[in-house]
Formats: sequence, C-alpha cells, structure tokens
Amino acid sequence: MLVVIVGAGSVGCSIAKELLSNGHETLLIDPKPEVIGKSGLRGARWLVGDACEISTLREAKLEEADVVVSATGDDKVNLVVSLLAKSEFGVGRTVGRVNNPKNDWMFDDSWGVDVAVNTPRLMTALVEEAVEIGDLVRLMTLQTGVASLVEFTVPADSHVIGLTVGAVNWPLDTTLVAILRDEAPITPSADDVVEAADELFFLTTIAAENELRTLLSGHGE
Repeated sequence: MLVVIVGAGSVGCSIAKELLSNGHETLLIDPKPEVIGKSGLRGARWLVGDACEISTLREAKLEEADVVVSATGDDKVNLVVSLLAKSEFGVGRTVGRVNNPKNDWMFDDSWGVDVAVNTPRLMTALVEEAVEIGDLVRLMTLQTGVASLVEFTVPADSHVIGLTVGAVNWPLDTTLVAILRDEAPITPSADDVVEAADELFFLTTIAAENELRTLLSGHGE
C-alpha cells in the first residue's frame, strides 16, 4: 500500500515509522528540507514542497496513492490537501488531522475527508475512559462524521450484567464489535455473557449514540 503523508512533524513521522515497519510504501511531503535529516526514518521517500500546490501533488503522483494522510499542525492545510486529494486526484482514502476541536465540523466529505482524527478529543476521551465507568465515551469519528467508535465500561451495578449479547435489544445502526475483558480482546457472539468491568466497543451512527447511552444507563427500561 502506498501512503502519502503531508507534514513531517512528530505526528507525521510517527505514522510513517509505523507504516514502514508494517511494510507499506511511504512518501512524506514537507516544505522544510531539514526535516529529512532530523526524522531518522529509513526507507521513506521524500518530497520537499508545498502540498497545497497542485504542482507539488502532481510531482508526488498523488493519483497512485492508496491513502493520503494530512498530518500538519495547520487545519487549513489539512483541509485543502484532503480536498485536492479527493477532487483532483481521486484518492480512495483520506485521513485528516484536526488540531483545533472547533474546526472538527469542517472535516467531512464536503472537504474530502474520509476519517477525521481529532487528537485533543481523542486524548480527552481516553482520559474520560480512565475515570468514568458507566458512561459512553466517543473515541473516534468515522465515515465523514456519520459514524463513531464508542466505548462503555460496564459498572458493577449495570442491568446488562448476566445478559447475553444476543438478548440485548441494541439500537438500530449500532454494532458491538469487541469486548475487552481482563486485557484480552473478545470478538463478541450472540451467546457471550456481559460481565462487570467489560469494556464494550461499538460502531454506531452519531444519531444513535444517545439511544445507546440511554440503553446502557438503564434509563430506557
């Protein structure tokens, strides 16, 4: 898989390092040539230039990329790159880094963003997950803002304890995709029984989140 990463800061280089270790071809684009030597990356290709310029993206042969990751510290740049990748080069998958949570609403399909990664929101969610058992926590927004990955840690007094997954009337457009129990991931089946302290991971639509939250809290009974 060819992944083009725009922005060779700490975030972009960390992504590139992981992708390279997994055997993916990686091209980084950054306007500062000095970042190449500082990155410490081996095996990555580089292009020095402004990714907001069509000429730079043409030189990168962006149409050959499977995924374009806009990982700069500037939301305007990340939006422009995602839009150009989709509209001008037909890239199949774009991932945009959101730096300012106030700009989160713009990172959708109208700007060519398939997946928005809101680092501040994700960090906040992980903090909330660590301290708030019994509340639904959104970890990530997917599919241009239509769907989300959410987590629920089952409290000791939850009404779903002892029920099988198949016995719970989950909301429409909501799928339980994983259970984390004693630090071991479980692929859920209809016969799995929910236990206290289970971490339940759901794919759900944004619209269905409140219904799921009500169900898990027991207020909808």
